[in-house]
Amino acid sequence: MTALRASVQDGTYPRPLLVREQWTSLDGPWDFAFDDADEGRGQRWHRPDAARHFDRRITVPFVPESSASGIGDTAPHPIVWYRRSFAARASAGRRLLLHVGAVDDTADVWVDAQHVGTHVGGQTSFALDVTDALDDGDEHVLVIRAADDPGQSEYPRGKQDWLPRPHEIWYERSTGIWRSVWLEEVAATHVTDSAWTFDPVAGRVDFSVTLNGAPRPGSELRVALQLGDERIGAVTIPASHDLLRGSVDLPTLRNTQHREQYLWSPEHPRLIDIDLVLVDSDAQAIDRAATYCGLRSVGVDRGAFLVNDRPFFVRSVLEQGYWPESHLTAPSPDAYRTEVELIRDLGFNMVRIHQKTEDPRFLYWADRLGLLVWGESASPYAFTPRGAARVVAEWTDIVRQYQGHPSIVTWVPVNESWGVQDLAHASAQRSFVAALSALTRSLDPSRPVVSNDGWEHIDSDVLTIHDYTTEPDTLAAHYATADAISDTVRGMGPSGRRPLLAVDAVTLDAPVMVSEFGGISYAGDDTWGYATVTTADEYEEILRGLFAALNSSPHLAGLCYTQLTDTLQEANGLLHADRTPKLPIEVLRGLITGS
Repeated sequence: MTALRASVQDGTYPRPLLVREQWTSLDGPWDFAFDDADEGRGQRWHRPDAARHFDRRITVPFVPESSASGIGDTAPHPIVWYRRSFAARASAGRRLLLHVGAVDDTADVWVDAQHVGTHVGGQTSFALDVTDALDDGDEHVLVIRAADDPGQSEYPRGKQDWLPRPHEIWYERSTGIWRSVWLEEVAATHVTDSAWTFDPVAGRVDFSVTLNGAPRPGSELRVALQLGDERIGAVTIPASHDLLRGSVDLPTLRNTQHREQYLWSPEHPRLIDIDLVLVDSDAQAIDRAATYCGLRSVGVDRGAFLVNDRPFFVRSVLEQGYWPESHLTAPSPDAYRTEVELIRDLGFNMVRIHQKTEDPRFLYWADRLGLLVWGESASPYAFTPRGAARVVAEWTDIVRQYQGHPSIVTWVPVNESWGVQDLAHASAQRSFVAALSALTRSLDPSRPVVSNDGWEHIDSDVLTIHDYTTEPDTLAAHYATADAISDTVRGMGPSGRRPLLAVDAVTLDAPVMVSEFGGISYAGDDTWGYATVTTADEYEEILRGLFAALNSSPHLAGLCYTQLTDTLQEANGLLHADRTPKLPIEVLRGLITGS
């Protein structure tokens, strides 16, 4: 086995934080069927001889509502089925895993008529060992049933519209598979996950590595960290359980004058390659996988957002991650790199992925190219105990699956009280939001948490405000002085919602950011925005004024403009839906950065 370098991928591998050589994409044409009457289970559509029920062809991983799927049917369909054949079999003593990037919302999976698993939650990936389900033939049949009630409101659904047609800030529904499906051959005992946390004071990286099961006695895990051609640390630990914890000492980083050249930052996005080798009692390699990490810290202190213990002014843009032809899935893996490069070219140093979890390949390019990310989730629309349990389970998976990306620097479990609209008065909803903040810190204490972005905050590390004031002078007055900011956040707030649910809901020295502003529409009729202009000169003038109003405040720690691109009728992007800029890139960059 030779070492792979996870930091220098081409962007096509669906799981960039754990790389192996042997994998096969199952993206492309599948047989497909709508099942509005929910007849498929009873008629056993999962059987290999049930091909007649699949009367359409779909291109995975695009949802059937999108034109990229080859179907383009935007009507509500609560149940859909997918079917395709594949030729694969694990080598002797090894296992074949089926990976599914995401299915909205609940997936049941069969291989050669055997049910191999169920997954609940539309934003996270899952893997199933299908080895024992394979029959004796050369061709095997994979069937996936996806259920997603278009009318439900208590589970995470983000911007999916409940009305027949998209309106205001809501978009087409997304049903079924919407991220890549792929096969991977692995050892019988293998690494399934890892997490890495840099401790700059101690000069070490703490890690946990998860295996699919306990290895045989005498096994060990060998860990090596490398930056370019320089090995900066290594350790070997006993592998006696399925959860392995340890630390890699990095003595060279204790020299603080020397440390900077190893740290990850937006200006210098250095990625540390990590080689993981599981060996048996005879020192023979059982499994080998590659991952990476970024040596960086994030935090808050004295009104500042900190990256590597230094104040960092956040200049962010809100990103819906929506494409006209392919909806919440990029039209190609290359589009993720293009998107990250475009955001950086505009002068932003951070992106707020809004009401979705983004594809890990987008985050890989953010890691590699140096773009900070706020990690968010799709929200429900209503609060119920059952829905709260679902949110907790799905959010736990999101944090676990995404925490390895150094670009993610903040967690946002709730936005604008979505799903908890009565937060100011309902004790159950207040307890729920507080619990989500505490849960997030328990899962990942290395990042700040924004408890409820923009509106009523409870136990939040950053005080974020949504302010769609479209008069630049008025916007500037809200944040010009410390007293003005105090008046803004202690009152009802620009949106008519209390930024602070209680005066002590956020520490007094927490960073203050305007995490949504702008939303200026410069487009044709039948579009939506917080204000509308009709000429390029008007557009440039109002954008320059709004950015200057916030860039000039000595008391803000950051800003986030709404939004990057036009999205259907929500035509308030800096770019058109096809990613062409509404003003020249250099003009936009100048007014965004104030240069």
